[in-house]
Amino acid sequence: MSRIDESLPFIPLRIAVLTVSDTRGLEDDRSGDTLVGCLTEAGHVLADRRILPDEREAIAAQLRAWCEDPQVDAVITTGGTGLTGRDVTVEAHRDVYEKEIEAFGVIFAMISFRKIGTSAVQSRACAGVARGTYLFALPGSPGACRDGWDEILSLQLDYRHRPCNFVEIMPRLEEHLRRK
Repeated sequence: MSRIDESLPFIPLRIAVLTVSDTRGLEDDRSGDTLVGCLTEAGHVLADRRILPDEREAIAAQLRAWCEDPQVDAVITTGGTGLTGRDVTVEAHRDVYEKEIEAFGVIFAMISFRKIGTSAVQSRACAGVARGTYLFALPGSPGACRDGWDEILSLQLDYRHRPCNFVEIMPRLEEHLRRK
């Protein structure tokens, strides 16, 4: 089973948070607040925080901008992962991905199923990598954000997590771009 190797140093990541909502502002963004609290309590750094409406091109543009920013290691979005006509976060993410991390959505669904039963089938949580930056899309509820953080991201974004984690492979995410 997975574990934290306390003999290794913790490496803080710079993480940006994007809330996708047509109705929320910073004053009532409970899901964004949840993610910011989780990542800072874990010792990571909040690199940036934004709220954007459910507009595919705007979401993709913000994701690309953060992928180009050397001060951002990872991005977590919340909202827009459902099935309604305005839910376009997943499509925006996939517009940006170089590689998708398919198991992220599967594991998130397994976690959700334990908590909300078959309603978990409505979530389209996803993750991928672009320009050496991790991109994670979580549903728009604080509970889903807490579940995604506590049961997946807190471990995979911790260099000390064994047997493996996302942090240890970060230096190799763009190795295909190096000249031979």
